[in-house]
Amino acid sequence: MELLLSAFDVLARWDVVLALVVGSIGGVAIGAIPGVGPAVAIAILLPATFSMDPIVGLTVLLGIYGSSMFGGAIPAILINTPGTAVNALTTYDGFPMTQRGEGRRALSLAYSASFFGGVFSVVCLILLSPLLAKVAPMFGSREIFLAALLGIILVIVAHKGQMLIATALTGFGIFLATVGLEPVKYTRRFTFDQTWLASGVNLIVVVLGLFALSQALILLTSDDEKIRLSKSRGSLFQGFRELGRHPRVAAISASFGVFMGMIPGVGEFTAQFMSYTSARKLSKTPEAFGQGSSEGLIASEASNNAVPAAAMIPLLALGIPGEALTAMMLSVFYVHNVVPGPGLFQNQMDFVIALYLALLILNVLVVIFLLISTGWLVHLTRIPNRFLGMCILLLSFVGVYSIRNSAVDCAIAAVFGLIGFVLKRLNMPVVPIILGMVLGGIMEVKLRASMNRVKTPLDFIDRPIAFILFCLIALILLGTLWRVWREWQPVDRRTPARKASHHFAKRIAGRKTRHFEVRTKQQRRKRKYDHLGS
Repeated sequence: MELLLSAFDVLARWDVVLALVVGSIGGVAIGAIPGVGPAVAIAILLPATFSMDPIVGLTVLLGIYGSSMFGGAIPAILINTPGTAVNALTTYDGFPMTQRGEGRRALSLAYSASFFGGVFSVVCLILLSPLLAKVAPMFGSREIFLAALLGIILVIVAHKGQMLIATALTGFGIFLATVGLEPVKYTRRFTFDQTWLASGVNLIVVVLGLFALSQALILLTSDDEKIRLSKSRGSLFQGFRELGRHPRVAAISASFGVFMGMIPGVGEFTAQFMSYTSARKLSKTPEAFGQGSSEGLIASEASNNAVPAAAMIPLLALGIPGEALTAMMLSVFYVHNVVPGPGLFQNQMDFVIALYLALLILNVLVVIFLLISTGWLVHLTRIPNRFLGMCILLLSFVGVYSIRNSAVDCAIAAVFGLIGFVLKRLNMPVVPIILGMVLGGIMEVKLRASMNRVKTPLDFIDRPIAFILFCLIALILLGTLWRVWREWQPVDRRTPARKASHHFAKRIAGRKTRHFEVRTKQQRRKRKYDHLGS
């Protein structure tokens, strides 16, 4: 009880309350604009949060992170274009409901499911905090090194069909983390006698380049679209009543979100896929999935909104980010000399509880705001792409320059912006580079610290948690190799069930990128007609 009161004292400040409101409303607006997304917004805001108190800066970023998925459901349901990447599966059942004239019902279901998933996740993690406070001190240098290695492996394995390029990009990120002065003897590595490389490659500069500048270039090179919104019937409040008719789907989906969020490198899309698949198997009307099923929409939104709070677990307990957004938040901790890890749960438990309470309040604020303002938020989907691109480009360069007042950082960000632009155009992942930089640095420091106590290879895994992590790594590697070998087998040797499951997974994964392909075709067709007309 004392911890809870202390956490409320941390939040009971005008600047923290203002950060909650700004983060929640801003995140919804950003999510409702297709093509922007929380990663771009957080990357732009990172330099500004360095001058704030840790709780204020993290509250703003958490607000954007947690609420953007609420807003991302609006264009996904109304115009079949996900506002954020994790809302891609929402189009599967949301847009067919809009085509039937049930857009308001679909939005209401998405809001209520998202609210349930977010609150369920925060409540679970508040209840788990005492256990985490006991387990976290058991992680020493060897355990954190193995946990970071497990995170890198999971990041690579999560990119099915792109594991080779994900491995290469993760290695590139680890290489970037080694540039500059090494942390023990301060010898120069990969600087090539260039003084501007002595301080290394700044993580925030790379983040702004890969996410913000690359997205600005994509928006600037794409044509503006004319979006038509169909009329919808129904009430925005009816979704909460309808959610009560499917408690099992909501609970199972939110549980998948919590579990997957705690595993580094897995993320919202895996949680969505598993919850959607299980909801379809348990449903009495599985044939309705993909045709406007309320259960499918609940499964998608409840799972992805349960992830943000759960993703803070490896970050706070071990100092290991599980994805790009939590990696950006890690830099806010470091700037303010707040070291996430076992010591944070031992010495600053009120700070941890305050962050979870902020997420809980955030969900309430977002739902109230959405129920009042959905009508005008819909019009954000009509903002021209090129105008958005110019705004992002300007704000990104201002943010990069403000970090160290360095024109060199702007040049580095521009280079990584081009790299990110190429990778996105080729439909290749960008996140492994960021996680490689962050986790690579953690692995190096912890490996050096642990080697003083290691005499033989078996000494590295002679403690229970280290041995469990080693076994998990071995099982994941063996399982991945087995799956790759099975995929290389002739098609006729696969079982019919396996073929059906593989086909269903491809259909769902295709939703993530299909709207980009449609845009490209429309642009090519328009250019062709313009050429013929001239």
